[in-house]
Amino acid sequence: MDFDVVIVGGGPAGLSTACRLMQLAAEKSEEISVVVLEKGSEIGAHILSGAILEPTAINELFPDWKEKGAPLHTQVTGDEMHFYTSMEKSIKVPNFMIPKPMHNDGNYIVSLGNVTRWLGEQAESLGVEIFPGFAAAEILYNDDGSVAGVATGDMGIGADGKQKDSFEPGMELRAKYTVFAEGCRGHLGKQLIKKYHLDEGKSPQHYGIGLKELWTIDKDKHQPGLVVHGAGWPLGESGATGGSFLYHLENQQVVVGLIVDLSYDNAHLSPFDEFQVFKHHASVKSVLEGGERISYGARAIVKGGLNSLPKMTFPGGLIVGCDAGTLNFSKIKGSHTAMKSGMIAAETLFEEFAQNKESTGKDLEAFTRNFEDSWLYKELHASRNFGPAMHKFGTYLGGAFNYIDQNIVKGKMPFTLTDDVADHDTLKTAEDSNMIHYPRPDGKFSFDKPSSVFLSNTNHEEDQPSHLTLADSSIPISTNLPTWAEPAQRYCPAGVYEVIEKDGEKQFQINSQNCVHCKTCDIKDPSQNITWVVPEGGGGPNYPNM
Repeated sequence: MDFDVVIVGGGPAGLSTACRLMQLAAEKSEEISVVVLEKGSEIGAHILSGAILEPTAINELFPDWKEKGAPLHTQVTGDEMHFYTSMEKSIKVPNFMIPKPMHNDGNYIVSLGNVTRWLGEQAESLGVEIFPGFAAAEILYNDDGSVAGVATGDMGIGADGKQKDSFEPGMELRAKYTVFAEGCRGHLGKQLIKKYHLDEGKSPQHYGIGLKELWTIDKDKHQPGLVVHGAGWPLGESGATGGSFLYHLENQQVVVGLIVDLSYDNAHLSPFDEFQVFKHHASVKSVLEGGERISYGARAIVKGGLNSLPKMTFPGGLIVGCDAGTLNFSKIKGSHTAMKSGMIAAETLFEEFAQNKESTGKDLEAFTRNFEDSWLYKELHASRNFGPAMHKFGTYLGGAFNYIDQNIVKGKMPFTLTDDVADHDTLKTAEDSNMIHYPRPDGKFSFDKPSSVFLSNTNHEEDQPSHLTLADSSIPISTNLPTWAEPAQRYCPAGVYEVIEKDGEKQFQINSQNCVHCKTCDIKDPSQNITWVVPEGGGGPNYPNM
């Protein structure tokens, strides 16, 4: 199938690219064929975020979004920051001491999945073709080395690699230009960055793992629009960094979550269990008590910012949104920045087609100029020191530095801090790490992985090749290590990785059916031996209202 533009990924960045491109085409009475491929079973199925939406980009893309029924229903009414010192105690940070980018005046608490579904409806109404359940598995190249499009994966391949009765071959979608918008740690984006050396001269990309639950709570405890962020306990007990969130949505619902920076060094740390422990903090427990957990999910977050942002153009295409790493870590927000990067991509593509309708395979360097002239670049430049300061100086000194940087000099420090140690290089061996003993889940506030994965509605066709591949099957588990030493058992939030004993020998087992597509293993594996590739289209989580 041939198109003018193929977009890989039906999230905020990809759909904003599609919508803006079709808006421009309609304004100039031009015809442009655009298709969006989405690996989830539907638009929004794999979308997971906090989420507080800053409306800057959606105001530009659809100034009449309220009239069009966009699901932005709960405006922020209260904004708090707490430093947790123990399970019982916390210190409320005075408003004036919070870095200005973290203030949420005028923002909305949303289900990003629902916002994305709405964006999909707008895209279709503008004439975009959307193919949900089709996973882009391979990049196609022209003879000159430029990107020619993508191929979707074959369906109906058994775990033994043989075709089943249900076999359907993948299809090639060829385009003049291809936009990659797969979200954090996109597996095709990762290949493009390596092939074209797009990260040359940049700091390594940095990540966090975000874990989130949706709860219905008692009416008397519900405060629609209240935003509570936190830091400190329990992550600080093991020297890890990150932050928590508790947002009050509409309909007596709250979202509670924990973000763990994947730069942690203790091999015994389990982000999932840290999250379960966090919910026992007195102030969080008091909100959740008597409530019901509705959904669970986890997703990696890209947070390296401008210092780690690769070149976003290459011959034949663009890489946008969290696939590139446009999240603003000082705001802990990436939806508005992802949308804007997609809009800039659309405007660049339209400019190119206006000059030459048959243009194909070029390196659209005009994108870089357009990007650097936008508010997006200015925002990322002002926050470039935020993450490195936290990593270099820790929570207290890093927080003090960021207060000065963001509130006093407004991101205009005359120097740039960098963090040049990749997240997978920080992990100590199990023997050199302090043991962490996590309490058993109580079934009221804390839960186990199997019951949590069940709430994510995760499903994969069992008889298919594993989409979690090992370059060397003897790594990461080594026969001379005790069973508890393999860190993949802990950094995975879905129970995918286990070390089992069979016939007296230890074996590394991958339960790929459990995978929620968070990509943490691809990021944190110290040997960089685990590679996440797409399963059959439609597989994975099906998040409701997340």
